[in-house]
Amino acid sequence: MRILVLLLLLSTPLSAQTRTEITSDFPGWLERTLWPQAQAAGVARTTWDSHAADLALNWDIPGLVLPGQTVPRRQSQAEFRAPAGYFKGVAATARAGKPLSARYQNVLSAQTERTGVPGHTLLAIWGRESAFGRVSIPHNALQVLATKARLSTRADYFAAEFVAALQLIETGAPTPLRASWAGAIGQPQFTPYNVLEFGTDGDGDGRVDLSGSAADTLASIATFLGEKGWQRGVDWGFEVKNPLPCTHAGREGAQPIRKWVEQGIARVSGRPFPEHELDTEAALLLPAGTQGPAFLVTPNFYVLKRYNVSDLYALYVGNTGDRIAYGSGDFRTPWKPADTLLRSEIAQMQQALIKAGFDTGGADGLPGFRTRRAIGQWQTAQGLSPSCFPSRALFDALQRNQ
Repeated sequence: MRILVLLLLLSTPLSAQTRTEITSDFPGWLERTLWPQAQAAGVARTTWDSHAADLALNWDIPGLVLPGQTVPRRQSQAEFRAPAGYFKGVAATARAGKPLSARYQNVLSAQTERTGVPGHTLLAIWGRESAFGRVSIPHNALQVLATKARLSTRADYFAAEFVAALQLIETGAPTPLRASWAGAIGQPQFTPYNVLEFGTDGDGDGRVDLSGSAADTLASIATFLGEKGWQRGVDWGFEVKNPLPCTHAGREGAQPIRKWVEQGIARVSGRPFPEHELDTEAALLLPAGTQGPAFLVTPNFYVLKRYNVSDLYALYVGNTGDRIAYGSGDFRTPWKPADTLLRSEIAQMQQALIKAGFDTGGADGLPGFRTRRAIGQWQTAQGLSPSCFPSRALFDALQRNQ
């Protein structure tokens, strides 16, 4: 009989059994695990009882991980698909943002004076994050964060953000807090911690409302970028003609713009670089290696990356802002078609490059500038013309050379 019961248990799908148990235990888990953290952070029990005690798991959130499960890295992302696809919405975002420059002129001017961040940059981020407040933000932030604190590979991070969301409620933030499926709050898509740290009352009503107030949204974005080191009067970067090998790209090779000019770098527009920026440190950025446009990017580009770590995100914001402010268009150099590679395949390429003695910055499956440079260095060592970008042919060649 005991053997029969054991066989029945073994035949029950582990994921279904675990899901049922987790659902049933979730209220107790909240009390045992998250309430002590909230209490230690000074959250009142009345706040907990009103907003957290009755939360239920949301099993529809993407990317949940049951205990004991592993997540295979089989994603593909814009950074190593054809990057051109990432910029399809730029023109529409800029068109929608341009009239808002006049509508919010007073707010934007005040924030630029306060932080140095141009108004068109603030509009570009607002447009990218929530289509200027038009995108629906459907989820209860506390439910999302509690669910991900229970069922994700970054449980500690989401637990801390859950506590920060409760603290936000105690500061008078409108409830329920609305968030994306990832737990980002309101029109600027801040984490709760960032709302606590950088949320700014832009309309003078005495509270920070990032769901309903455009002025608060713009002021909070400006505060974030200003606190992260935005340099007044400095562009984010320039599209350039690059005569240098792609292995020169990377932040570690930053030097004054005038030094790049001496090496033959010029703006694609044909206009000179602004005189007051010639001594600004800039790095050569080749987000698609030789398969796309080249840029000189300033420290402000890397401030934009503090908002979102993707090179393409920062380029999207920079280009959108330029369109809003100056009527600029697409990048002059087209993005060439790129092979679609899985993140797991990128990681294998990185491992092969590391084994061959090249610095990729790790084997995380993300082809950052170190990986792109390592690709170019390996290609050069093989007597090949360097492209500094992953491809199916490169993947196959690296596998053969191991």
